[in-house]
Amino acid sequence: MSVQKSERLVSLDVFRGLTIAGMILVNNPGSWSTIYPALEHAPWNGCTPTDYIFPFFLFIVGVAITISLTKRKESGVDQKKLILQILKRGLIIFAIGIFMAAWPFWNFAEDRWIDFSTLRLVGVLPRIGVVYIITSLIFLKTNIKIQVVIGIVFLLGYWAVMTLIPVPGYGSPNLNIPTLTNPATGEIFSPNITGWLDHLILGNHMWKVSKVWDPEGILSTIPAIATCLSGVMLGHWLRSKNDASTKTAWVFVIGNFTILIGVIWDMWFPMNKSLWTSSYVMFTSGMALLFFGMCYWLIDVRGIKWWTKPFVVYGMNAITVFALSGLVAKTMGIIKVVNEVGEKISLNRYLYELIFVPYFSPIDASLAWAISYILIWLGLMWILYAKKIFIKI
Repeated sequence: MSVQKSERLVSLDVFRGLTIAGMILVNNPGSWSTIYPALEHAPWNGCTPTDYIFPFFLFIVGVAITISLTKRKESGVDQKKLILQILKRGLIIFAIGIFMAAWPFWNFAEDRWIDFSTLRLVGVLPRIGVVYIITSLIFLKTNIKIQVVIGIVFLLGYWAVMTLIPVPGYGSPNLNIPTLTNPATGEIFSPNITGWLDHLILGNHMWKVSKVWDPEGILSTIPAIATCLSGVMLGHWLRSKNDASTKTAWVFVIGNFTILIGVIWDMWFPMNKSLWTSSYVMFTSGMALLFFGMCYWLIDVRGIKWWTKPFVVYGMNAITVFALSGLVAKTMGIIKVVNEVGEKISLNRYLYELIFVPYFSPIDASLAWAISYILIWLGLMWILYAKKIFIKI
């Protein structure tokens, strides 16, 4: 833990805080069967507001990489030391993700340790850790022109791999969702190349819902790095000597142009979060630019900050609140209590049905639970903020 002393780009903290609050909102509905469409992921192809959240966070990581690593380089920190710091931070983020996947380590239903042979080894935090390490090393070892080239090559190369390379042992390339046809044998029907590679390398260590592919799998991490590099590009622009109005104007121009490329590319390579397609990268990076541009103009240029404090509070302890909120939600799902009719249910379902269901429609009760969860964690993070405690990794 440390006390924050340096001046920060407030709009970036607000953007980060809004994004983390969005993550908690969509991850914690009162009931998964009653959710507003905008708060659900697209079933496969397509892009809902919920699908913006993860790429927004990787975009923010890219902006922060440029700002923080440039400051450390200019302060004379040895590059080898910087690399060790990068590796340490990335691996800690990765490890927190694995810890969250393994929690609570004990299978209470079967009275035994959880099966570590099927523990998920990828996920949101593991992907953030890997993308952070690779993008940071690219930033340290290359200049802005090469970084642009690398991003373009990653996107075009991923497009080519996904649409031109046949799936070994299964046939022509495709963008279909991999599915199980025989759960007993694990036989796969028509996997795409990402699903095939996940199944080959990760084996049973994948998302338990899909079993044969992972939305944060191996191959799709490549375009995710391109998402982070788009944030690095914005970081370079923010550090330029242009005046604030010029910076803002070009953020909006490039943002809209990037969205246009994503929409056009979607005709040949559909937007898809699970595959993290190149069109999805362009579209969500463009949206991130517009969203950040609004925050930057309102907060850092115009100085309109009266509404920002809750999001700054979230943004200053982003990984902390994401991890703790996830662990607590998982724990509440494990604890069992008996309701009024004698049914043994989870603690979170019990509280949801007791406090929210009687007073709202089903879909609004689900949303009210999620919003309340955000507000509870806001209060807890505000205590840390008030004490100037910012948990750094």
